[in-house]
Amino acid sequence: MLKRVFGLTVATVFFAFQIFVNSAMALDLDAETRTVPLNEQGDTVTLSLEQATRGQRLFGDICAQCHPQGITKTNPNVKLGLEDLALATPRRDNVEALVDYMKHPTTYDGETDISELHPATSSSDIFPEMRNLTDEDLFDIAGHILIQPKLRGVMWGGGKVYN
Repeated sequence: MLKRVFGLTVATVFFAFQIFVNSAMALDLDAETRTVPLNEQGDTVTLSLEQATRGQRLFGDICAQCHPQGITKTNPNVKLGLEDLALATPRRDNVEALVDYMKHPTTYDGETDISELHPATSSSDIFPEMRNLTDEDLFDIAGHILIQPKLRGVMWGGGKVYN
């Protein structure tokens, strides 16, 4: 019984610490770090601290199961790093393109709809959590994805070599 209580206490402290640290990380971001590409025309957007925090939380709750640290468990060849996103067809290295992908996912070459395989708001039956995401949620998640290379460098999407 004592081991069980001790284990529960340790787990609770660990998870509380993780929540505090993750929330604090987003709150410490300066405006330059929170400024990310908005679209293919070269416009940028500066996420508010609230948007950055929400994007981090939503990514952790919904996306990190398959994309921990920016990798892709189901296809290790495709990562969420800026280079991989830029080389996709169409490019996915801006907020609008990532939001579009989360609504209507396609293969890396852009030729095949994969909404029946990849979580998407357009076919949320395979991953019901997507059903409740608003455009604002998708925007914040996309912003989080684009902020991470600034914070983690090659470790974001770098795979086992860096994680």
